[in-house]
Parts: sequence; C-alpha cells; structure tokens
Amino acid sequence: MRLFLTFVAAATVLAGWQDASVKDRVRGVRDLAKQGPGAIPRLEPYLADQDAEVRWEAVKAIAELGTQRCLDPLIKATADAEAGIRTRAVDGIVNFYIPGYLKTGLSGSLKRATSSLKSRFTDTNTLLIDAHVSVRPEAIAALGKMAREGADMESRANAARATGILRGRAALEDLYEALRSKNSLVLYESLIAIQKIRDVESGPKIQYLLRDLHDSVQIAAIETTGILGNRAAIPDLRELVERARNVKVQRAVVAALAMMPEEQNRGLYLKYLEQKDEGLRGAAAEGLGRLKNMADVPLLERAFETEKHMGARLSLAFAMVMLGRTELSEFSPLQYLVNTLNSRSYQDSAEPLLVELGRDGAVRKALYPAIRQLQATKEEKMRLARVFGQTGDKETLGVLETLKDDTDAEVAAEGSKAARNIAARLP
Repeated sequence: MRLFLTFVAAATVLAGWQDASVKDRVRGVRDLAKQGPGAIPRLEPYLADQDAEVRWEAVKAIAELGTQRCLDPLIKATADAEAGIRTRAVDGIVNFYIPGYLKTGLSGSLKRATSSLKSRFTDTNTLLIDAHVSVRPEAIAALGKMAREGADMESRANAARATGILRGRAALEDLYEALRSKNSLVLYESLIAIQKIRDVESGPKIQYLLRDLHDSVQIAAIETTGILGNRAAIPDLRELVERARNVKVQRAVVAALAMMPEEQNRGLYLKYLEQKDEGLRGAAAEGLGRLKNMADVPLLERAFETEKHMGARLSLAFAMVMLGRTELSEFSPLQYLVNTLNSRSYQDSAEPLLVELGRDGAVRKALYPAIRQLQATKEEKMRLARVFGQTGDKETLGVLETLKDDTDAEVAAEGSKAARNIAARLP
C-alpha cells in the first residue's frame, strides 16, 4: 500500500501515469485527498486528465477540502468540458464562503461527472453571504463568464445562482447578457441574482421581462422590480395587475407596487385589502403601511383584529408598526412580529418585515428589549441578531454584547456575526 501511495504522489511528474487505468487514477485521487489540504497541489494536475471521471474525482476532492488553496483550481475547473464538473467547481467556490453548501447545492446529489443536471433546481434560493465576507474577484469573474456563455443552460443557471449568493456585483454585466439566453431557468436564476445584488440601476434593464410568458420568470422580474424600486415601471405594473393571468402573478404585482408606495396607488391598496386571497390582502396592507397615511390607521387596526390568516396578519402588524405602533407589549403588533419568529411556518416571513422596520431607528430601539428579556427564546435571539446585523448602528453593537456572551453557542455565534456585519457597514 505504501508503494502504491508513493507511486500516486509521484503521478504529477511521471508522464506515464496517464497510461494507468482510469480505476487506478481515480483510486490515486481518493488516496491523495485523504492527506488533507496539503495535497491540493498534487490533486490539481488531475483536473486536466483525459478522462472525465478522474477529473470529477479531482474537483470533488478539492471542493470538499474547502481551504483557501482550493479556490484557484476550482476557478480553473469552471471551464471544464463536462457540465457536472463545472457545476461541482461552482458549488465548491460557494462552499468555501458558505461551508456546507456542497450538500445543498446543485451538485450535491451528483454521483458522476456525466450525471444529468436537469430537474434538480428548486425555487428555494434565499441563501446570501454576510455583508462582512469579501469574495475573490477572480471567483466572481469566473462565475459571471460561465453564467454569460457556459456550454449548457443548467450550468449557466447554476453559475448565475452562485453569483447572486456571493453578491457578485462585478458580474452584473454578465447577468444582463445571461438574460438574453431565452432559457427560462437561466432567466430566473439571473433575475434572482440581480435581486440579491440590489443595484438600483439594474431596474430599467430588466423591465422588458415584466411581460415574460413564463410564470416563474415574470414573477421574478416583478419581484425584482419592486425590490430595486424601479418607479419607472409603475405604469406597467398597474396595467399588469388587472390583466394578470393568475393570482400568483397578481400577488407579485401588488407586492411590487406596495414596495414603491405612491399616493396614486392608495385606491389600489384599499381595493386589494378587501380581496379573498390572503396574499393580496397582505401585499395591500404593506403598501398602506409604507404609504404612512394616518387616515388608514383605524381601518388597519380593525383588519388586524379580525384577520384569521397568519400571513396577512403579519403584513397588517407590519403596517401598523409603520404607522407608529412601536410599543412592545403583550398584544402589540410589534410583539406579534417578534413572537412569530418562533413559528417554523412563518418565521421566514416575519424576519424580513422586521428588517425593514428595523431600519427606522425608533423601531430598532423599541426592539432592543426583546432581545434582553429573560423569556426571549433562542429563535427570537438568533433572528433578532440577524435583523440587527442588517440594520444596526454603533448603539446596536452594545445590545449585541449580551448575545455574544449567551450560554447557547449558536446564539453567541449569531450575535458575533451580526456585530461583524455592522462593523463592516460603519464608516
């Protein structure tokens, strides 16, 4: 066995190693990988092997080692001729910045270099690196190039997804080019990436997709338009809301209009607040809240008290806090939002609403006691830390100190991460 390992270690300098069987070369790669990160320089030459399965084992091993030294070979592997290898390289790059991504990324279930990538994508695409994380420019450039001109649509879509997760602002022009592909999967992932990067100048560049014939693409374009605040698209959205081909599209349009509050849309918000569909009522409520017309307070209070569906009730609570109900008491709207952080079904809805509310200094200060209370749950502490990490200032750093010393290691880690995110944002 020792002789075999010696032979493998010398493979990078022996031209005859390529004459060994594919099975032996694969075994050699696996044995090298067991030696840890120090073996990466000796694994890298296998990325140029003539056999795809050997290259697959090499990129798989390098990605799983996951150290700084893995990035250069993984960036090179994004140009491989085999789709599965390119995809594993992309997922490996993301995995370096978000450990564990290899298990959940597109390549996580691939067993071979030639495994089919089709039908492996899901709509769950909310992952995003923390603000304090800095990504190598070469990695973003490689992902952008692949999204723009990759050899197959699945790999291009996966590269676009990775670009968004890593906040690849430098690859925006590549994503705009990817939108010309006419492939719905590439279009969808590119739009979500643009949405995550949040460059407001992207809004007009995706406006033509508001009428795309594919539901997921159209909805992504509508949502992105609202998030980026492209007010030039408001007339298009007002026209679309009446002609939406299904309620999912209609919800997206009302939600996008709600993100860009204008007095001329108040009548539309009031109309959809009375609809049977919970999503439409919720979006309309958020629009009224952002509009901040105090005349709407009694209406929203009555709706909050009578609403039976939790999703719409969360939106109504958000609207009432927007309109000044910032007290944190047993039955207050703000406490309702905090309590919902414990709900597995709705915590992912409550958290972004609290992030938006927390950008207001008065609301953020009102939330500080929620994280200090003895009865505060683990979920409340962790998710409020994330809220403060995105919205906090110097004063918030002092509040987070209580979490950094928490007896629960996960809570303490979340508190420390939130503090780093704030520090990265402060001048």
